[in-house]
Amino acid sequence: MRLLIGHIMDASQLRIALFTGNYNYVRDGANQALNRLVGHCLRQGAAVRIYSPVVDMPAFPPTGDLVGIPSLPVPGRGEYRAPMMIPPSVKKDIAAFRPNIFHIGSPEILGHRAVTLARKWDVPVVASVHTRFETYFRYYRLGFIEPLIEATLRRLYQRCDAIFAPSESMAELLRAQQMNPDVGIWTRGVERGIFNPDRRSVELRRGYGIADDEPVIGFVGRLVVEKGLDVFCDAIDALNARQVRHKVLIVGDGPARTWFQQRLPDAIFAGFQQGEALGHAVASMDMLFNPSITETFGNVTLEAMAAALPVVAAIATGSQSLVRHEVNGHLVTPGDIKGFADALEHYCVNLEARQRAGAAGLEASTRFGWDEVNQALVDSYIRVIEQRQR
Repeated sequence: MRLLIGHIMDASQLRIALFTGNYNYVRDGANQALNRLVGHCLRQGAAVRIYSPVVDMPAFPPTGDLVGIPSLPVPGRGEYRAPMMIPPSVKKDIAAFRPNIFHIGSPEILGHRAVTLARKWDVPVVASVHTRFETYFRYYRLGFIEPLIEATLRRLYQRCDAIFAPSESMAELLRAQQMNPDVGIWTRGVERGIFNPDRRSVELRRGYGIADDEPVIGFVGRLVVEKGLDVFCDAIDALNARQVRHKVLIVGDGPARTWFQQRLPDAIFAGFQQGEALGHAVASMDMLFNPSITETFGNVTLEAMAAALPVVAAIATGSQSLVRHEVNGHLVTPGDIKGFADALEHYCVNLEARQRAGAAGLEASTRFGWDEVNQALVDSYIRVIEQRQR
């Protein structure tokens, strides 16, 4: 399977086999980033083939050629699929494709099997890290198995030639966990045509019953418990107890929506939004509240910054690389309800502080463009292949 190359290689010579547990059947930030990456690679003349579970009605059409992998519903989270193996027919497909690099996009069984196959065929393999997967179990009262999950992740990532984190704070954590000696950065970009201050809509706010001068605390994302929804609710309860004037606007959907609505009966639930509608919703907020500790980057944080919103976030991977405390937002110790409430109150009652932090976030967001960040990963593919050849 080994492909001999000359000293100089360009993107058009890449043949990338991408393995991921969710490419397009449920929409989230990770798989949208992978689809953008594949689109960029294809535009550079590379060949890409994706191996992932498929469903009859996916959330969006896949970018590139998608080959289905056998899978089963995840217990308790049936919208997600757990890929089980790489069957012989798919191995034949991979062999016929003749990849010169494997990319592992998620750390379940499929990723482990793909790394084993890459090692057998002597093909270089890299992995991208999209979430703090080991922390998810805390939210299901299974935190005691976190060391075992971390050890399993270490076994996967140490067998790769290189791994890539979406933020420097996440890269530092991966190095500290000794996941791999070669940890690079594949950050995220932002669609400035969609996420910008000009998308703010007074009409949209009034349609939701929001007064023009009423501060809006926003949440954007999939409604699942591991996003810190309990902390979000407790902080809003604290604001209500202080009688701080505000509205809460929730953009997103997911299995925890019913619980979330019951906990915050006065909040506005706008449901799932995308494209221009999402841009209008984000820009029509006055601040973003992101208490999650599971993010490795936080696309929603960057999108809010591009819309000139201050961000109140937990001190966690991802957020630490985007939010500068008391410059474009506030960073708060995870779970510190009073600290979150203090930061939210600060922006609710102080318009000047809100505007100043929003302007700083907008300026910082200009460093993130999709073409630039995806090309950096393409360059890393080439580096890893050439290192293996040498």
